Amino acid sequence: MSASAHSWSRRRPLLRPRSRLRAAPAPTAGGRVRGPIVVGFDGSPESAAAADWAAREAVRRRLPLQLVQAWPWPRNDVLGSEDAVRWGRARLTSKEADIRTRFPSVEVSSEHLPGAPNAVLQAAGRNAAVLVLGSRGMGTLHGFLAGSVSQEALRLADCPVVLVRAGRTAADEHVPTAEGREPVDRPYRDVALGLDLRHPCDAAIAFAFEAAALRAAPLRVIHAWGTSLVGEYMALGATAGLAARVEKAEKEALSSVLWPWRERYPQVVLLPRSVLGSTAPALLDTSAQAGLLVLGRRSRPSPLGPHLGPVAHAAVHHAVCTVAVVPCR
Repeated sequence: MSASAHSWSRRRPLLRPRSRLRAAPAPTAGGRVRGPIVVGFDGSPESAAAADWAAREAVRRRLPLQLVQAWPWPRNDVLGSEDAVRWGRARLTSKEADIRTRFPSVEVSSEHLPGAPNAVLQAAGRNAAVLVLGSRGMGTLHGFLAGSVSQEALRLADCPVVLVRAGRTAADEHVPTAEGREPVDRPYRDVALGLDLRHPCDAAIAFAFEAAALRAAPLRVIHAWGTSLVGEYMALGATAGLAARVEKAEKEALSSVLWPWRERYPQVVLLPRSVLGSTAPALLDTSAQAGLLVLGRRSRPSPLGPHLGPVAHAAVHHAVCTVAVVPCR
């Protein structure tokens, strides 16, 4: 075995003793969240889909819902005129009334706020449990087209940001059936969580477990590992035995990280999966059958400011299901 293999084994024990496991933190950062669910609404089909998803989530979490409409145009602009503002407010009021009718248990309010959408939504997100935004579909790619507002919110929001693709309905959250039953009669699709064992994000883990518990849905946890490491040993002709050992260590490490969350959410059916390969393709494959994909977001220093990592970027643009990006604390 090479020196790099010895250094790897020293850095990563096969299994940490249970007594050394981190206790699952209180889920106020990403699990049983408090504050309103805030949704950005501009009258577009994608924002209408986002508002509907947010209303359903408000029912599940028993939280109030707030519709926020940003109006960036000054009064001397055609779109800043009284007629334009009145039209925008009318669309907002109409959607609020629609939600009140269809979701009578939800406490719903709305705000029409002057200012740039990025600034308005970022401010609203400071006190929000979840910030929900619409995203245009990408046709045959079945993914998202995240505009500048969504990208900015994903990078900077203090709360979890959920992206809902245009056209998504309540039926898409449930397991399909050929029997024609209503969505409420069918179980929810799985919740999926992308997990980096080198930097586990407690807030994202908590959010995913809570989402699965609220839906009585299984939670699939995906951890991809080691293509570069395995490739190094393949070149040395030592892959066969070593890959099995590394895979066993990764599975044990995954189980170790998830143990305290199993204890906190015993009702959640947990389906952990440690796969050899790149993270993004594994998550995108899983998203095809999931109802919600949850990812953590770490602040990455950059001359241009915080930005999404490559895995979150791929998921945001190409995942089939609704995506939640949770800031790591």
